[in-house]
Order: sequence, then C-alpha cells, then structure tokens
Amino acid sequence: MRNVVIVGSGCAGNTAAIYTARANLSPLVVSGHEAGGQLSLTTLVENFPGFPEGVNGPDLVAAIKKQAENFGAEYMHGAVIEADLSKRPFRVNVEGEWIETRTLIIASGASARWLGLDSEQKLIGHGVSSCATCDGFFYRGKKIMVIGGGDSAMEEANFLSRFGSEVTLVHRRDQFRASKIMLERARSNPKIKFLTSTVVEEVQDIGRQLVTGVRLRNLATGAVWEQEVDGFFVAIGHIPNTAVFRGQIETDADGYIISKGGARTNIPGVFHAGDVQDRVYRQAITAAGAGCMAAMEAERFLEAEGH
Repeated sequence: MRNVVIVGSGCAGNTAAIYTARANLSPLVVSGHEAGGQLSLTTLVENFPGFPEGVNGPDLVAAIKKQAENFGAEYMHGAVIEADLSKRPFRVNVEGEWIETRTLIIASGASARWLGLDSEQKLIGHGVSSCATCDGFFYRGKKIMVIGGGDSAMEEANFLSRFGSEVTLVHRRDQFRASKIMLERARSNPKIKFLTSTVVEEVQDIGRQLVTGVRLRNLATGAVWEQEVDGFFVAIGHIPNTAVFRGQIETDADGYIISKGGARTNIPGVFHAGDVQDRVYRQAITAAGAGCMAAMEAERFLEAEGH
C-alpha cells in the first residue's frame, strides 16, 4: 500500500515527488509514456529561474528527478493503463501491475498536437516548437511560421512578431476558428502574413538537423512551392493525458481536469498538477509550482487521516 502515487514525471510530477518524499511519504512516480514530459523534447530552456545561462530541458528534468530520488522517491517505468478511483484505496494498473494507494496525484500533462509529418517530428527542438513563450526569443530578426487557425495560433503569431522579422500564419481552411477579436488583432499586425487553404508537406532540412524552410501546397489551386523559414511553430492545440481517468475524474469537454480549488479534483484524495489541468500558462515553472501545491494537499489529507 502506497501513501502517494504520482502519475507523470515532468516538472509537475517530479516537484510533487520532492515535496512528498521530504514529508517521508515514500512516493511512487509512474514515469508515463513521455518520461520527463514536454521538457524532454526541448533543447535550451532560458526562462526557468536559477539558470542565468539557460539549461537543457532534459538536463533540468533529470536534475529535478535526482533531487526527488535523493529524498527517497521511487520511480517506475511504464504508463497507467487503467484506474479504479471508485473507492479507497485507489488502484492504478501500470502495464498489468495493480498498485494500491491512499492518495493519487495526476501530473500526466498534455501532449501537443502535431501535424504528424516525419520531417516535423525529427526537427522538434531543432527549429520546430509547440511553445512560442518557450522558444520565441531564439528567433530574433528571423523568419517564423505558425500553423493553426484558432485563438492560440493568433496569440502565438502576435507574440512571435515581437521577435521575428516576419511571421507567416498558415491555415488549411479559408475560415478561422479564432474569435473575432484575436483574428482582428493578428490581421492588423503588419508583421503577420496569412496563407489560407494551405498545408505543409515537408519541413526542411532533416540532413542539417535544422529548420531552413518548408514545402507548402495550396489546397484550392494545387500549387506547390518552398518558403524559407527559421522557426516553425505548431499551434493546433494540446491533448490532456486524462483518457485513462475519464468517467471518474471530472474534466471539461477537451479532457482537462476541472479543479475544485487548489489542487483538488472531484474525488477527495485525488489531486491534479500541471498541464493536465492548466490550459493557459503551460510553463515549466507553473507546472513545478502546481506539483508543490498537489504534494502539500496530499500531505495534509493524509495527516488529517492519521497517516
């Protein structure tokens, strides 16, 4: 029987592990499909406090994990494939092995939606990004492309126009899902150009391990051309990793956990941390803060029960 099981090993899960381990709760961290979370796909992180020269994403995650292990946190490879939160102790199935726990912290994150191109996947962290706030600074005076047609795409394009010499916003339809105010803001920005009814066929250049351009196709005319670009930002949304808890944990229509105040969910003893609940900020530092909150809530919950 575990005191705390933490699902997810990104900034949120690892920080929750540090706090619960220091409280002598011997947490078990289930690493998940993407061990280390989205930071493991990032190269240089310049906005995490305490690193004046910046830090590599995977190195930062590894350091937080090591810190948690030093206090007695235990890590388990694999993903939760099933969960029973109907009664206590809660039970989670990690790839065939059932584990019982008094409290559960869900820090399984949200995965960026990608276009699914082989070239895009190979260049993630080398010019391909899903986070303008994280990576925009690296493209000062450079050519930037944003893919998407919703509010987040407009927001990213506007934000990136502070850095880039030009921003091209590519959308596969001729209509936008974005709200009128966000669309108008982007349209009135002189640095942003729109390419509608257009799809990306390939991101170049895998050979150089660096984004140098893209091959585009117009869906209306069939015309194919190449365009020079330095930074390629995909802004077509995120998918919270909550499918395994659906029907038990209360989520919104997109699958994000609905917070019941602090780090609480609709089930007493089950807590949330990081991007699995946060559709607004999605930063390493906010995820770490959320991990701290969830850990403190779990600790108080167990204390009130006399554990």
